[in-house]
Amino acid sequence: MRFLAQLHEFNDWALLALRLGLGVVFLVHGSQKWGTWRAQPSAHLPARMLSILRFLSIAEPLGGMAVLAGLLTQPAALGLAVVMLGAVRLKAGQMHRIFTGEGGWEFEYILFAAAVTLFITGAGRLSLDRLLFGI
Repeated sequence: MRFLAQLHEFNDWALLALRLGLGVVFLVHGSQKWGTWRAQPSAHLPARMLSILRFLSIAEPLGGMAVLAGLLTQPAALGLAVVMLGAVRLKAGQMHRIFTGEGGWEFEYILFAAAVTLFITGAGRLSLDRLLFGI
């Protein structure tokens, strides 16, 4: 039990691991949307959805890079959390998908939870936020 009581000493390393995981996912998933800039609206991809995907093709990689570097982590994490709320709303509300299974929204939910955690806690000592702004 003593070991478990002392784990809090590694909080900054845990926040770094969380930032790396969240940042990489958003960097990769956002850059996968870059192809939408060549796409044209269609019955499968209406103009409104295409506009949203184009916006996300910029916002997600930028937010991912910010979280990775620990620079402006809290505003970036808040933005990513809002993006994931939209994704959960789309899948659960409009697409009527269940939480788990093929096409479920459990992945979006865990990304939301991770982003909220970073929004609340900040990036930790191993970040540019701490180096530049003292937070």
